[in-house]
Order: sequence, then structure tokens, then C-alpha cells
Amino acid sequence: MDIRVGDILTLKKPHPCGGKDFLVTRVGMDFKIQCKSCGREVMVPRAKIEKNIKSVQRAD
Repeated sequence: MDIRVGDILTLKKPHPCGGKDFLVTRVGMDFKIQCKSCGREVMVPRAKIEKNIKSVQRAD
């Protein structure tokens, strides 16, 4: 899957704050994503993220 820094991911499961949209701030074996609702940053393994993506909004 082609995901780049700056993309916005909508995930199937919401963050505990209720937000489903996350900004990608780091890409590699792990993704660093930031919740658009509360601003919390989370490191998640690539396999787990790719399985839970609902949609991707490209950064222009």
C-alpha cells in the first residue's frame, strides 16, 4: 500500500477520544499517526494499520 507522510487515514476502529481520522507523520516498518481530534500521537506496526484502513486522503 502506498501511504506517504501527510496523508490522512480514516480507520475502521475509532481512537478512544472518538476520532477516526489520523495524520501520518512517519512511515516505515511502523507508522506514527496523530489523531486529528485530540492530537495524540501513536506508533503502530505497518501490518496492523494496513488491515484497519477504511480510506486514504492524499496530501497534495
